[in-house]
Amino acid sequence: MRSFRISDFANSLHEPRGWGESHPLSRPRFWIAVATLGLMVSGCVSKSDGAAVVHPSQGAAIAPDVLVGSWGVASYHTDKDRARTEREARAQCRLPYVIRRGPTDGLLIHAADDPKIHELKLKKSSDGKVFLGFDAPPGDIQDREILSRTDKLVVMRYVDPDAHRRYGTMLYARC
Repeated sequence: MRSFRISDFANSLHEPRGWGESHPLSRPRFWIAVATLGLMVSGCVSKSDGAAVVHPSQGAAIAPDVLVGSWGVASYHTDKDRARTEREARAQCRLPYVIRRGPTDGLLIHAADDPKIHELKLKKSSDGKVFLGFDAPPGDIQDREILSRTDKLVVMRYVDPDAHRRYGTMLYARC
């Protein structure tokens, strides 16, 4: 299966690449939804029902500054596609996705299914997993789990099985 690339989105707005007009992938609205969901990292910090949530400055596994900057973004659905998808994410740096620091120690980024920029924060579960998500306990259905990170690469997946099936595992390559 092919990885998502920003250039695919841009080209789909102008040219359906041989698909019929009724094919879902030929509709710009579909690609806008893919781009919006694929480029979003969402989250807020909260404490609810005894779930352990740790603010980044209080010892979360990663600080918000780790995600601040310009990123090339791509996704994959099977592990065998990861190396190729990393190369494709780096190639997207010519049109990077920019994550900025928010005024209250969060990140200015997109939330799932919302084209608006929001200030969102990291949250950590009691078992040490790090999530990005709305004001809910870590691991909420709308969260993304950060699977791994280095200085140059962050790998995340949607907690929601349907979103994960549609959008795959997201790779953010630092530009």
